[in-house]
Amino acid sequence: MLQRTTSPPLPVDLPHPGGVSDDEFRAAMSRLAAGVVLVTAHDPEDAPGEDVGMTATAFVSVSLDPPLVMVSVRTESRMDDLLARQPLWAVSVLSEQQRQIAGRFAMKGRISDRLLFQDLPHRRGEASGAPLVDGALAQLECRTEQRVTAGDHTLVVGRVLTAATPSVEGGPLTYFRSRYRGLA
Repeated sequence: MLQRTTSPPLPVDLPHPGGVSDDEFRAAMSRLAAGVVLVTAHDPEDAPGEDVGMTATAFVSVSLDPPLVMVSVRTESRMDDLLARQPLWAVSVLSEQQRQIAGRFAMKGRISDRLLFQDLPHRRGEASGAPLVDGALAQLECRTEQRVTAGDHTLVVGRVLTAATPSVEGGPLTYFRSRYRGLA
């Protein structure tokens, strides 16, 4: 027979109704290893058209039928604004040798991505027109199916239009305890 238990009352001075502080939550989530991807899109409205990129660790496979993935982007960020009007985007799953790429696209407060792409070896995706990074473990092109507001982020669910697995040596780039790492 199941017994019903009651939780003790939450302290009143916590910043969130759920009972966890920002620092506690951040510390706990830093213990979760995550793969690192570069999400890219081409902004055709920005003459002559500019590529935008963002490093993400909140990226997951959602469904096989149909093939869906999801990425979490900060609400009102440049990428969120672009993906609200541009349904086509791409994802490059970064290898452990691509830490520098992850770091350069994770910088806050940058004005333009044009210089970040300038010396980055890549090709343009046929379905999305977005940059796909050379040397990535996998490359996906997606079309947005759904956008869901979740706190201070937007969850973007995309249908995978193309998927490629270039023959690249090495393992994935991961993010653990606030640092980029390989699996070793």
